[in-house]
Amino acid sequence: MSHAAPLDGLRVLEISSFVASPLCGLTLAQLGAEVIRIDPVGGAGDQHRWPLAPSGTSIYWTGLNKGKKSVTLNFRDPDGRRLVAGLVAASGPGGGIVVTNAVGRPWLGYDELAAVRPDLIHVQVLGHHDGRPAVDYTINAGLGFPLITGPEEHKGPVNHVLPAWDVACGLYAAIGVLSAERRRRATGEGSRITLALEDVALAVAGHLGYLAEAQLGADRPRIGNHLYGGFARDFATADGERVMVATVTGRQFADLAAATGLAGTFAELERLLGADFGVDGDRYQHREVIASLLTPWFAARRLDEVASGLAGRSVLWSPYRRFSDLVAGGGLAGNSLLREIDQPGVGRVLAAASPLEQDGRLEPTPASRLGGDTAGVLAGLLGLSEPEVRALAERGVIG
Repeated sequence: MSHAAPLDGLRVLEISSFVASPLCGLTLAQLGAEVIRIDPVGGAGDQHRWPLAPSGTSIYWTGLNKGKKSVTLNFRDPDGRRLVAGLVAASGPGGGIVVTNAVGRPWLGYDELAAVRPDLIHVQVLGHHDGRPAVDYTINAGLGFPLITGPEEHKGPVNHVLPAWDVACGLYAAIGVLSAERRRRATGEGSRITLALEDVALAVAGHLGYLAEAQLGADRPRIGNHLYGGFARDFATADGERVMVATVTGRQFADLAAATGLAGTFAELERLLGADFGVDGDRYQHREVIASLLTPWFAARRLDEVASGLAGRSVLWSPYRRFSDLVAGGGLAGNSLLREIDQPGVGRVLAAASPLEQDGRLEPTPASRLGGDTAGVLAGLLGLSEPEVRALAERGVIG
């Protein structure tokens, strides 16, 4: 890109692990911020989290830390903690920003760091609002989603494999950083921001109507792959594939009826049932009979014939794919979001840039090796000489 990156000049110190807090840093880094991840010597708890490359390097860790600088310090050593404070204080007009999910460490808290940097922006990601620890899976269990997920006849909970609340929390945290930086530019004041995973989950559940629905007395059922309040379902094809079909408007349902040759059948069914399939609720109420009429059409056709039959229609549909199908089938070729990078410890892999396209995209860059930027960051921001850095390493203060 020939022009300045959107967040050029912003410097963020990230002391974090797992998903939400590192995703905040990654989101900012991919828009041009200088993000310095500070880990304990030897790495944090997510250093070896699965999936792993054949070398044993965590693909998860490298994926969430693309484009960041990596510094390792001994947090148990007072000098290591003083180096953190020094980096906060010395990080320039666009710095003084800390993102962390560490708890119970006063030296990393807002009060102590604001003493060395009065305009500090400090974002603390928590599990529960009261400071109790939590992860996505425990928050989701307590919220209710696993008991409305899965086949209708299933009795137990079904966890979602995507840590959705972690992802939403990381993106909220990035918004928090940017809103606080905008305020600081206007007023010169810093900000203490706390963001609880549970609060993010509750907020989203509230925004989407789940809480109000329950408050009004409705207990949402488990409905398998149907769409609550409308019509969508998966269907098997003649060649053993499966497709997901969704109609979220009356026009889309009418197009599906026309494509499958069932327009007359559905019109007669509407008459018999006193229903209007142009209305979301009526399609949902009669979803089973609608699906039973559509099933033979899909079952009699191969996937390519389904694609041909639905081509040019407004119907929303997609074949089901594994990740391995996605990367091996050529479907990602030419996608401007993705580039192949040479990730140390992993090899050549596809990496995503920011999905926000603003006059182009910054190229994705590999994650640094753990601690690989320690000497450069300490020399550049704190002015330490090579002998001073070496002495710190010999004493075990830095990695």
